[in-house]
Amino acid sequence: MIDRIADIVGAKNVLTGPDLAPYSVDISGMRRAVPLAVARPASTQEVSDLVRLANELRLPVLPVGGRTGLTGGGVGEGALILSFDRMNAIRAIRPEARVAEVEAGAILSDIHDAAEAHDLVFPLTFGARGSARVGGFLGTNAGGSNVLRYGNTRDLVLGIEAVLPTGEIVDLMSGLHKNNSGYDLRHLLIGSEGTLGVITAATLKLMPKPGAYATAMVGMKSMSDALPLLNEVQKATGGLVEAFEYMPDSYVGNYLQLSPSHRLPFEDRHPVNILIEIGALAPRDCIPGDDGAIPVVSYLEDLLGRYLENGLIDDAVVARTEAQRREMWARREAASEIAGLQPVRVTNDVAVPLDLVETFLTRADATLQRVDPGATTSVVAHLGDGNVHYTVWPVTTTEAGKDAIVEAIEDIVIDLGGSFSAEHGIGTIKLGSMARRKDPAALSAMRAIKRALDPNGIMNPGKLLPPSNL
Repeated sequence: MIDRIADIVGAKNVLTGPDLAPYSVDISGMRRAVPLAVARPASTQEVSDLVRLANELRLPVLPVGGRTGLTGGGVGEGALILSFDRMNAIRAIRPEARVAEVEAGAILSDIHDAAEAHDLVFPLTFGARGSARVGGFLGTNAGGSNVLRYGNTRDLVLGIEAVLPTGEIVDLMSGLHKNNSGYDLRHLLIGSEGTLGVITAATLKLMPKPGAYATAMVGMKSMSDALPLLNEVQKATGGLVEAFEYMPDSYVGNYLQLSPSHRLPFEDRHPVNILIEIGALAPRDCIPGDDGAIPVVSYLEDLLGRYLENGLIDDAVVARTEAQRREMWARREAASEIAGLQPVRVTNDVAVPLDLVETFLTRADATLQRVDPGATTSVVAHLGDGNVHYTVWPVTTTEAGKDAIVEAIEDIVIDLGGSFSAEHGIGTIKLGSMARRKDPAALSAMRAIKRALDPNGIMNPGKLLPPSNL
């Protein structure tokens, strides 16, 4: 097998033995599986040849990008791992059409830089942008901080190129905004976590780069005043709010533990801390006046001033410099580091309706103390889209105890009309949740699609779809 793989990509681009160590464990350090080999293809044709060979040999295939996934989907025992670090080209930036054509190994931050050179942005952003690659964030339909304005990954992709489990190449890279010609295979493959095929390239939407940002931290007693603030700013700016992020006081306290250089967002502590950011486009909002003030920043400052006078919020700090803005974002983007302060954790990436986030948190905290007395949490939320990262640091050390925590949290989520998976995907850690919570008819349809496209079951087996006996 190794020799035939080497015939396709060259011996120097096949990793075996000790070189497999980095690919045998996921980013959490808790999920391990030793692959057969790692192949580093340099072209879509090489990917096709590798998948065709794997299908012939019934060899499991696992495509990987930056390996920053959080649900255990990036490791596979005895699998042929396809690493896309050599297929990292940004093939083209077409500024007039506002699209980027990129290979599956292109790094998100490199796409950001390439778009910015044309005064454009690719608006998907999250903490791992310096290592996450196109294939990975398409495979998981990643979210991030700007979903409120721009949508998930699926909303930002106009076309893909992919290799099906048979080795056939599907070219859907045209980048059309309208194409009503049958089933949308693009959307089927995005979010499939490598279980239906291998995405090798994509045509991404680019957006105009905001001419100015208005960014602020807001402190308040409860979340009940948060959504009215969001809705007022959205209405006044015509929907220009890019981020509306929630951090409770406990999260801020955990952030201070990471480094002695970290500072509080305000002089005083507040139960609720909101990071709000507006991205303005119109010159009237972006060009500084005679006094040097940027209009959109002044608007946000005036609005927050009125909220302070009316007692609707307790404190506010508006960023005056880019350094202050970056400091605010650094606090929010430290969520993964904060979650890692304790060696054992139970992650819950859930979504509930926007107006029920506070209800969810209240019920979840009370339920947690019944299920695992003494457990603590690290909570952060994309409040503008209802996505809550409810990380539990349990007292229990048993797998059964940790499963009980997950099920109890999911009970609340489902009761509120939410989803047990918001933006991280399913992988292996949420297979039980899929079996328990996903509509049976929907699961049956998904399994039928999997069998139709991948009858030999070679594509990232054991991920996303639970076994029928679960």
